[in-house]
Amino acid sequence: MAIFKEQREQIIKKFQRGNMDTGSSEVQVALITARIRDLTEHFKNHKKDNHSRMGLVKLVNRRKKLLNYLRNTKPEAYMKLIADLELRK
Repeated sequence: MAIFKEQREQIIKKFQRGNMDTGSSEVQVALITARIRDLTEHFKNHKKDNHSRMGLVKLVNRRKKLLNYLRNTKPEAYMKLIADLELRK
């Protein structure tokens, strides 16, 4: 249910802007997306886990805010991120 250290490092390496970048909007959205996908798999088996479902809703809202920020400030980075994460088709 959690993202392991190796997975986290791979995601950061793929989406970082520079060598030491771990907190840019792109990295944050990618990490949140990985957590959301992990939680959706969890809910396939645990349908009544409402407490975790609230956490999922919070993660989706945080990702939405970050994507809106990215769309308004850097549209080309937004489009690339959407394509890389396969969020919209």
